Amino acid sequence: MSCAPGVYVPRARPALASLEPVMSHRRSSSLFFTAATAATAALALAAPTASAAPIPLPHHRSAVGITGAGHHGSEGRTAPVGSGREDAGLVGRYAPLPQAPVDHLTVTVRDSGSARTDGTFELYCHPDRGSTHRKARSACAKLDGMTQWGRDPFAPVPQNAQCTMMYGGPATAHVTGTWAGRPVNADFRRTNGCEISRWSRFEPLLPATTS
Repeated sequence: MSCAPGVYVPRARPALASLEPVMSHRRSSSLFFTAATAATAALALAAPTASAAPIPLPHHRSAVGITGAGHHGSEGRTAPVGSGREDAGLVGRYAPLPQAPVDHLTVTVRDSGSARTDGTFELYCHPDRGSTHRKARSACAKLDGMTQWGRDPFAPVPQNAQCTMMYGGPATAHVTGTWAGRPVNADFRRTNGCEISRWSRFEPLLPATTS
């Protein structure tokens, strides 16, 4: 369109309808970016950090109330830890258990009147394997029958005991070791009725004398 020189003719503005697709595209892009940013932030908050505390292992309780990663199956044995579970490789396959005290006594006899019964003998009970005592099985059975809770079967004769004045010979015996989980250090003699009776109660741990 030609115009006369010196005459200003304003240009026509573009129609609003032609701008709507551009504005709509920009608005959609902005909303998509905002939603993506919010989703990323939510995932970052929900993910655990590297410094989080480790997941604790489950504890197990035995029949006797012992708590821990492993427990006692029976005395003198090892109980498997985590057998067949996911934590088996984390805490080790077996946990050591304390051993029960062995019933072991050393008996020394002198002046019994027989060379066969004089000397030092080892007595093992539960089981009695390894004993050098001549009557190990009978001696273990006798001690089992004498053992009571709260009482010391190897206690000496009380000092104020009323004993008969009789002499049973020069035989002496000394017993040391462990019985029923307690240390033993006992002396035996046959110098009066009480000591003779005490000696007799311990036969066949102690030998029958010929005097």
